[in-house]
Amino acid sequence: MRTAYSVETVRNAERELMARLPEGALMQRAAAGLAAACADLLGRVYGSRVVLLVGSGDNGGDALYAGARLARRGAGVTAVLLAPERAHAAGLAALRRAGGRVAGAADGEALVEGADLVVDGIVGIGGKGGLRPEAVPLAAAAGRSRGAVVAVDLPSGVDADTGEVHGHAVRADLTVTFGTHKPGLLIDPAREYAGSVRLVDIGLELPAEPELEALQHEDVARLLPVPGAESDKYRRGVVGIAAGSARYPGAAVLAVSGALRGGAGAVRYVGPAADAVIARFPETLVSDQGPKHAGRVQAWVVGPGAGDDAATVAEVLAADVPVLIDADGLRLADAQVVRGRRAPTLMTPHAGEAAALLGVERAEVEGGRLVAVRELARRYGATVLLKGSTTLVADSGGGAVRVNPTGTGWLATAGSGDVLSGLGGSLLAAGLSAVDAAGAGAYLHGLAGRLAADGAPVGAHDVADAVPEAWRNVLG
Repeated sequence: MRTAYSVETVRNAERELMARLPEGALMQRAAAGLAAACADLLGRVYGSRVVLLVGSGDNGGDALYAGARLARRGAGVTAVLLAPERAHAAGLAALRRAGGRVAGAADGEALVEGADLVVDGIVGIGGKGGLRPEAVPLAAAAGRSRGAVVAVDLPSGVDADTGEVHGHAVRADLTVTFGTHKPGLLIDPAREYAGSVRLVDIGLELPAEPELEALQHEDVARLLPVPGAESDKYRRGVVGIAAGSARYPGAAVLAVSGALRGGAGAVRYVGPAADAVIARFPETLVSDQGPKHAGRVQAWVVGPGAGDDAATVAEVLAADVPVLIDADGLRLADAQVVRGRRAPTLMTPHAGEAAALLGVERAEVEGGRLVAVRELARRYGATVLLKGSTTLVADSGGGAVRVNPTGTGWLATAGSGDVLSGLGGSLLAAGLSAVDAAGAGAYLHGLAGRLAADGAPVGAHDVADAVPEAWRNVLG
């Protein structure tokens, strides 16, 4: 499990550790890891040109000490000081002793553009509100530079706690972060500024519960249902799919396709697209009597392609089993009914749907995904999977938010979300909690998208067909 902690938690852990270490030892640990990462990226250190962008905080000190280490290995290192009077004095002295040079911000742009490596130590993890005006030209120059850009702990200008980016920020090829990941390194839009991320262990002692957690293969493998010798379709779980309409029969077909590959023992379909579903998946159990009379199910999926069928949504929400609500179902579901349900509820909006539910603009959700997913979970008393470039899962009871590390831009295709809803509903029926069904479902769906696409466009049905391969990939 990859974890991320808030700035406050990291600061507290740093203070506790520094109280037990000699003065400056913690910064030296960070600088050693940073220098090693820079050396790996350069390949040949001797003779390379390294420019340090140095602000007034500890990140500037980390950059200066790392620059001193590189200078001792033969690199030509120049520190561009944005606030010379507030630069880390001991780090600056170490750089000068190692043969490094110092320049003012006025000379910085030309130096940056000609560098082999640019180290961003402008702002630390406590920075808010984007880059200050005097740093913007240097960040722009770093973007134009032919050299690689390495961010110290976090790209300057992004919000460490939320992943938000207000104004200008440094775009890094590599971020070297210390002690733990910060939420902004895992959540868009900040994540796209971080490039690759390298974690350096500096010995922090952190709480058991993080701010964010990202499942890995081994975590998902432990969650996936595996039938035993005594299993039958009911023991494995039966998922009901109430989806589709005369206008959108394909949504029902795609939701069923995801459900059939999600580990449940059987899929029941209720809705007007029964002929299309049976033609594609004859193993589906269909009913024309409505959800209440469809037969035994352990979970329901409702909403994909439902149009304006509010009655079916209400009937599903009245069932005393877990329910996944997607697409049109999100618009049709009564918020008070959702909050009053005793069985688990999993909502799976994309940014546009989330914005409509919250009464804000889509851009506000996309720019503040962590805030949005937590607020939706709180308002509806439900588990919420917010789809998008960074898929997040939040539970109404609080706790760590899960961020999905798999996926590809090719998943932005019509019907992909319908496959995910069926897959997640099937995992619910197989006995997973709403949080685990959402996390494991998003992980498999994203991995299936990567496998199906392999760098080329795909359709939603291709993603569904790749889920078994993703499942086998996870189980190893």
